[in-house]
Amino acid sequence: MSNQGLPVVSAECCTPLVAEPLGAGEAAELARVFKALSDPVRLRLLTLIGAHAGGREVGQGVCVCELTGAFEVTAPTISHHLKVLREAGLIASERRGTWVYYWLLPATLERLAALLKPEPAAL
Repeated sequence: MSNQGLPVVSAECCTPLVAEPLGAGEAAELARVFKALSDPVRLRLLTLIGAHAGGREVGQGVCVCELTGAFEVTAPTISHHLKVLREAGLIASERRGTWVYYWLLPATLERLAALLKPEPAAL
């Protein structure tokens, strides 16, 4: 049903908006981020990166070799999950010789935190 076919209700029965709701584009973009977080392995990877001192420092990072041992999946599977998190804008990476280092991207995490706050927040 399109929004043009919705019935009109009187203003007396509706509460006013106290914040701007998400637009269609922003909702689609954030849905991609939430989809990346919907897998338990990816969610654990994100928190594991954040638990390391270097994982919270842009440009520092956590070596992928420190991440793979915590999971009962293959290294290529971990790499795939890290790629999904990177494409969602949750982490960044840099190759240093043989290894790849990963760190959290605070802007995306702060955006999610603002969206999930119980009080209205300007997005």
